This record gives sequence, C-alpha cells and structure tokens, in this order.
Amino acid sequence: MADATADATRPAPERPGRLQEFWRYFRENRGAVIGLYVFAFFVLLAIGANVIAPHDPTQQFRDHTLLPPFWTAEGSWRFPLGTDPLGRDILSRLLYGARYSFFVGLVVVVLAASTGILIGLVAGFAPKWLDTVIMRLMDIILSFPSLLLALVLVAILGPTLLNAMIAIAVVLQPHYVRLTRAAVMSERTRDYVTSAKVAGAGLGRLMFITVLPNCLAPIIVQMALSFSNAILDVAALGFLGMGAQPPTPEWGTMLAEAREFILRAWWVVTFPGLAILITVLSINLMGDGLRDALDPKLKRS
Repeated sequence: MADATADATRPAPERPGRLQEFWRYFRENRGAVIGLYVFAFFVLLAIGANVIAPHDPTQQFRDHTLLPPFWTAEGSWRFPLGTDPLGRDILSRLLYGARYSFFVGLVVVVLAASTGILIGLVAGFAPKWLDTVIMRLMDIILSFPSLLLALVLVAILGPTLLNAMIAIAVVLQPHYVRLTRAAVMSERTRDYVTSAKVAGAGLGRLMFITVLPNCLAPIIVQMALSFSNAILDVAALGFLGMGAQPPTPEWGTMLAEAREFILRAWWVVTFPGLAILITVLSINLMGDGLRDALDPKLKRS
C-alpha cells in the first residue's frame, strides 16, 4: 500500500522538449550527422575565407601558372592546391567561392520558399477555379527541364549572378506551391481548423497562424534539398557562362575557365568539382535526417 502511495505521489517524468526530441531522431541517422558536420565545416571556411585564404582570389602570379599541388614534385606550400591558368591560387578561390555558393543557395531558397508557400496557401484556400488556374500554371513550369528553363530566363534577363539566382528561384518555386497546397488541403479538414472557424478566426489567421505552422515539416525538408539544387544549378549556369562572370571565384565558373586544361592540369577541375560534390552530398544527407526527424510516420517509439 505504501509503494502504491509513493508511486502515486512520484512526479511524472518530463517529456523532452521539441528541440531535444528532434535532435534525438536526427542523430539516429549517422549519415545526416556526418553531413551536418561537413556542411558546418564548409560554412565556417566560407565565413573565415578572408582570414584562412593565403592570397586574394583574383590576384595573378604570372610566374606560377598551372602550378600543381604541394604534395607533387613541382608543387609549393605557397600555393597548397596549386594555381590556375592565370596563376591564381586555387585554395583561395575555393574558399571565397564557398561564400558565393552558400549565398546563392540561401537567397534562392528564401525567394522560392516565400513566394511558393504564399501561392500554395492561396491555392489551398481559394475557390476551385482559381486553384485550378494556379496549379495548371505550376504544371506548365514543371513541364520544362529545370536547367533549360533557367537558361532561357537568364538569356532573357542577362548573364549575371543575380539573374541566375532569380531564374533558379522561379524554377524551384512550383515545388513549394504543390507541396504547400497538398499540406493545406490535408489540414483544412481537421477538427482544429473547424474550431478556429467557429471561434471566428479570419481567413488570414486561418492561413498563417492556424494551418501554416502544421505544414512546415515537409517544407523544411524541401528547403534543404532546394539548397543543394540551387548550388548545383548556379554552378551549371556558371559553367555554361550564364551565371557568375569571370573573375568571380564561383565554383562553376572555375570549372568553365579550366575545362581546356583538364588533360594538362587535373587539379584545376578536380578541386572545384570535389567542392561541389561534397557540399551537395552533405546537404542531401542532412535533408534525409530532417525528413526522418520531422515525419511522424518515420519516428520510432
């Protein structure tokens, strides 16, 4: 009897907070944790590029063109990863190029997600005819190959990094519209939305306060994947000469400038390619972890 009384008076164990619960599920995916650490490492390198980089990324050392990495017989510690055809330090250009890549990814995701979520919310709450018009327009955009559509838009706007970001944001926006609309259509029929309507909540409050927070889990995962897609697309546009223009130290532009030296100097294309590969892979691994941690169906008790 005493044990029963003690059990009744014993305080219930505290439930972990949302952040703790999220981290518990996220770290179960070891690939996602590794991706997070690698991505954080690259971000730190990009932030401290002006301190870590041994040279200015546009400075040319004409006496040291196409110098190989330091571990080869002709290499030098002065240029740890070698130099490009104009004598510019590759390591310095990679570090500063990370800034451009992450900046592009951030701007593209913010533009595409903000406009896409807004249009998706409108489509989810709009009358049927307006919903149909919006979704058919999104279907038309999605019917074009994404890189081809981005190339057309950049050709119309002009080959600059800003226009490349706008074009990529337009290409990625329909994914957010479709995802947000689907989530809204699912949430609209739930009891808490009906209760909010009965309580007198207006359309704006229903859209942004009641429904939208419960639709964010798949959108966050899509944002992570869009970040990696944006880095890949801007590198592809830069490689084709439709993105960042020389002498900007952007990874795709670095590949474009060095493509004719692939056989003579392997390092001028290998290191920018590896930077793109590792960055995109780490972000995609993080996206898998976010999906596992945010999707209730995938959570294990």
